[in-house]
Amino acid sequence: MTDTINRLAKVLEERKQAAPESSYVASLYHKGLNKILEKVGEEATETIIAAKDAVTTGNSDDVIYETADLWFHSLVMLSALNIEPQRVLDELDRRFGLSGHEEKASRTKE
Repeated sequence: MTDTINRLAKVLEERKQAAPESSYVASLYHKGLNKILEKVGEEATETIIAAKDAVTTGNSDDVIYETADLWFHSLVMLSALNIEPQRVLDELDRRFGLSGHEEKASRTKE
């Protein structure tokens, strides 16, 4: 799984330098962070709808497809913010073995 994320992160980084008309990702970078965030929100909504539909239909294909879109656009967002996906994986690894209640309690209050 990490290999796929790393390969994708490399391509996303390369697209930062590409002309907007050369690829979808380059066009997103060109349009700016707000457009990228809009896509993340759109894909999150589509994922939620697909999950609800899967309960009714028993078919999870759309959930998988929409989750892939959500993860992809989240990776584009991280790349636009110059955040390596490994930092998110490290945070998930840090939480492994903690209960959700313990993890939430360990956060600092602002």
